[in-house]
Amino acid sequence: MKKYFIYCVFAITAFGCSNMEKESSADAIEKIENGEAVMEAKIIKTADMKFRVKDVQDTKEKLSAVLKAGGGTIAEVSISSTIQNTEKVKYKTDSLLELTAYRTEGMILAKVPSEKLDDFTNKVARMAVFVDHQSMKFDDQSLDYLVNELKSINRAEATASMEKAKKEPATVQKNVKQQLAMKDEYVDKKVRNMSINSRVQYSDVTLSFYQDHTVKQIVVGNDNLSDYHPPFFQRLVINLQNGWFIFKEFILILFNMWSILLLIAGAYFGYRYYKRQQKKKLLA
Repeated sequence: MKKYFIYCVFAITAFGCSNMEKESSADAIEKIENGEAVMEAKIIKTADMKFRVKDVQDTKEKLSAVLKAGGGTIAEVSISSTIQNTEKVKYKTDSLLELTAYRTEGMILAKVPSEKLDDFTNKVARMAVFVDHQSMKFDDQSLDYLVNELKSINRAEATASMEKAKKEPATVQKNVKQQLAMKDEYVDKKVRNMSINSRVQYSDVTLSFYQDHTVKQIVVGNDNLSDYHPPFFQRLVINLQNGWFIFKEFILILFNMWSILLLIAGAYFGYRYYKRQQKKKLLA
């Protein structure tokens, strides 16, 4: 079973048994150098755009439809609004008009079939009111892909040779560790090439878009309680009524304290009588 492990991994990683894998890495390099084999180009395309639109939400929906129709996919999407300024003005006694100025921005990370990248970016540009920035990059990964492929062949051959060779009991454990390390590295190289193939087939596109500052009007409840006070004349009548009520209460309090008032009056007149008597004695 171990003998066929490396070839099963080869099949699972979707590369198949190519002609290059049927020969040694040295033979493959020699054929490329002699022009007997052509190295496949692995060009990774990426695009980046920033543009202004009339409506962010509407543009997001249109971009999603264009991507779906063109065989693309969305990896990430986000829409955010940033408040620039806000103010509340009086609308009615119990309500205010809240004015909010904000800026809305959108961002989409998408994957587009590489052969349709130019057509897609042109469609996006036609959606824009103004294009702030647009760029496209081409990254040639052909040599990295070839290096990974040849190293994978070397590791497959080395692992197969180690499995066929007779092993001494003392070296079995060491040999197993070596095989495991080589197989792991083999898988890493194949997965790396799978990633390159995926990025070659589907280009990464970053779309950043925004709209003009928008002013939103909302009627909200008035939280300034002083605005709920009655008009001046109504408050004047209420205060007169309150004053009359307070005066009556004061009279009632005085009458409720008649005994204390009587004592105070008696003490006062007694003091005056005492003073007069003292004055008469001094004059006599």
